[in-house]
Amino acid sequence: MTAEADREPGTPTQCATVPGAVLDGPVSHAISRVARLHRIVAGRLLRELGLHPGQEFLMMHLWDSGAVRQSELIKVVGLDPSTVTKMLQRLEQSGHVRRRPDPADRRASLVEATEASCGLLMAVRGAWGELERQTLEALDDTERAELGRLLGKVEGSLCTAVARGGDAECETPAKGPLGC
Repeated sequence: MTAEADREPGTPTQCATVPGAVLDGPVSHAISRVARLHRIVAGRLLRELGLHPGQEFLMMHLWDSGAVRQSELIKVVGLDPSTVTKMLQRLEQSGHVRRRPDPADRRASLVEATEASCGLLMAVRGAWGELERQTLEALDDTERAELGRLLGKVEGSLCTAVARGGDAECETPAKGPLGC
């Protein structure tokens, strides 16, 4: 019997076969493939809003936290400082963020979401809702809840591994002051 014949009816085939080099890590390989595909779909939805992938995470942090130092944003998103600077330049040019000197330390910059970005907040929320719908459309409510529970456990394990390595920290999202 072929793998095709073993599939449940109506189940799409996988996008890629598992290379031999990942035989000891099939779940990690699956997570990587899913993350890549998820990012592709997210990128398509974000482009419709005039955003590049990753910019929405900067905005989400700003909407939730209010004005923060640019160095904090770099730490939160875990990207190269030059990448974050470029993202902020684009967001500033589009009117979604503003940067100003930190009154407590003029050498540092504070970054904040603008009032004009409140409309973007609703659009990003809608895009993420659509991303959720497309991501989970093959799962029923019980499977969705189980996937969320299991991913929470996986995230906890990875946060512990990251903390042990001293590379970064896992944070709990804050609730935002902007009032969008």
